[in-house]
Amino acid sequence: MKTILIRNAEIVTMNANEEIITGDIYIEDDIIKAVGPNLNVDRVDQLIDGTNRTVIPGFVQTHIHLCQTLFRGKGDDLELMDWLKQRIWPLEASHDQESIYYSAMLGIGELIQSGTTTIVDMETVHYTDSAFQAIAESGIRALSGKVMMDKGDEVPLPLQENTYDSIQNSVDLMEKWHMYEGRIKYAFSPRFVVSCTEVLLREVSELSRTHNIHVHTHASENQGEIALVERETGMRNVTYLHHLGLATDRLILAHCVWLDDEERKIIKENGVHVSHCPGSNLKLASGIADIPTLLDHHVSVSLGADGAPCNNNLDMFNEMRLAALIQKPVHGPTAMNARAVFKMATIGGARAVGMEHEIGSIEIGKKADIAILNLRDFHTYPSFDVDPISRIVYSATRADVETTIVNGQILMENRLMRTLDKEIILHEANKSIKRLLRKIPHLSVSR
Repeated sequence: MKTILIRNAEIVTMNANEEIITGDIYIEDDIIKAVGPNLNVDRVDQLIDGTNRTVIPGFVQTHIHLCQTLFRGKGDDLELMDWLKQRIWPLEASHDQESIYYSAMLGIGELIQSGTTTIVDMETVHYTDSAFQAIAESGIRALSGKVMMDKGDEVPLPLQENTYDSIQNSVDLMEKWHMYEGRIKYAFSPRFVVSCTEVLLREVSELSRTHNIHVHTHASENQGEIALVERETGMRNVTYLHHLGLATDRLILAHCVWLDDEERKIIKENGVHVSHCPGSNLKLASGIADIPTLLDHHVSVSLGADGAPCNNNLDMFNEMRLAALIQKPVHGPTAMNARAVFKMATIGGARAVGMEHEIGSIEIGKKADIAILNLRDFHTYPSFDVDPISRIVYSATRADVETTIVNGQILMENRLMRTLDKEIILHEANKSIKRLLRKIPHLSVSR
């Protein structure tokens, strides 16, 4: 048994009463065993001095593309469909086993550095085993799955799948990786309605029900995408997914920028989870999702950074601040207050992945998924008589994260990575993107 004691910290618990206390956290293996002031613990394997530190539940990001981290800076200043067709699909089609691995490692390193402990990740068509291997080695908690794409005339040939091969490959990955070490789960990941046949989507619905597995997809991100779906199906995105039996509490929908009243009703009544990605939605000019209305209707909403080429970072502090600020000009200054946004980043994300009883708050019996912040700096002071959550959402940055713990394992301590070799990953990331661009030289700025 390995034990950790974090002593004398400010603890933002996010428990049912949203208590903020000064005290200690005692961890045995992967579980929080005690939380409170002056815990009587005689001997521990590791003592962390939490004086002048703020401890928070690790962030849960519910929409990430680790396979795209290598493409940071390669998809700037385009709208969604052009971004996909001109840049992202050709780049994904060029991936190999090694590049997927280092793309994932690059993204995971950034996520750990910024206090994210759980992700919902969507990979590309091939080499998903390599991404799972990176996730397993890094120590981060994840739901992940291969993307499924069996339709689309403008999809590059290497990304075009046979329907039944796509399904079988997904099932094979599920059987290999779902519940791996209790930290990794599988999620069926059809890309979006535009690139998936009805046969595939119906089969995913049945597989999700049979195996009690999450489904992770995009919906209603862009008005052109919605118009295309309506032409092909006679229905809007969410209505069509509901028609196919996919609208359940196992469904995580990224974006949902453009919903009508019927779609909002479907989402609410069926317990569908919405992943809000404000940074990506702004950069791709997709729009601003009406999150205050969804929250008013008690819809489950969480946050995600999306991929590195449409953001261009994977930083939850950035997403929280944007999520709060972009709503205020329309809905008023009290809309999307700091506490509501922090909930979305922690316990809201845990709810989306069906783990609200295991992660998302600092409570006895929950998994030890924790970030330790040092808010003792110019940009976060004064601290006297300021709500700690306001300091985190509006003032803090990812540079303030000192230590990140997942499942009781310290992944970063005092800004030093413990499970990743930073220099190797940075070197191999550059080497990998250079290799991929040789296959598609027209995307290289140095051609």
